[in-house]
Amino acid sequence: MFPLIDGEKITVVLPIKAFSDDQTVFMATSRGTVKKTPLSDFSNPRKAGIIAVDLDEGDFLIGAELTDGKHDVMLFSDSGKAVRFDENDVRPMGRNARGVRGMMLEDGQNVIAMLVSGDESQTVLTATQNGFGKRTPITEYTRHGRGTKGMIAIQTSARNGKVVGAVLANATDEIMLITTGGVLVRTRVAEIREMGRATQGVTLISVDDGSMLSGVRRVVESDADDDGEEITDKADSSAPDESTGPTDGADSAN
Repeated sequence: MFPLIDGEKITVVLPIKAFSDDQTVFMATSRGTVKKTPLSDFSNPRKAGIIAVDLDEGDFLIGAELTDGKHDVMLFSDSGKAVRFDENDVRPMGRNARGVRGMMLEDGQNVIAMLVSGDESQTVLTATQNGFGKRTPITEYTRHGRGTKGMIAIQTSARNGKVVGAVLANATDEIMLITTGGVLVRTRVAEIREMGRATQGVTLISVDDGSMLSGVRRVVESDADDDGEEITDKADSSAPDESTGPTDGADSAN
């Protein structure tokens, strides 16, 4: 469907009904650059694709969302920091533009997630590579100007490892957790404890030695199974059973 060059991969797919002038494509890169381009600028694609953002060497796109000028954007780094700012802090730019700084990073840090906030009733679910995570009310993420170092989203440590994902979720949603070992676990968001930003979280999934949590995704309601049962898929029948819910108690830490 799309010719890729060596080292290139698909990052995100956006469903488009019409290339309207009142919507923009908001993008973020691993090095903290953000950019907003009118959706109409993408109305004449070529078979080989068209430029969406000018990337520095070694940088890559980590997320893209459709926006309408009425939302906040949140960036999360693998070091456990987050920044929240008004999307209108970024002016619209052409497809060939590089963008502007959205988050200030220290050496060795990368942005791993970009969220476009919906409403203040949502929670932010963060997850780390060693299988820990939590959800925090979005109201605890105060708005600041873009280009700052941000605030603590979740404490990273030897126990937690780096942050690998962040999603917006309501208590009625479900999420899927995917490990590098090919294990996929689905669980209800309501089963995950709600905690403040400056905490380490609880166990979301038990990971085997040599594997890590690689990502977390919210399950859209239309994707839910008709019978409403929880599903635990295994890529390998020899993989050990994993818990379909988070664990409190000894695993929680403030």
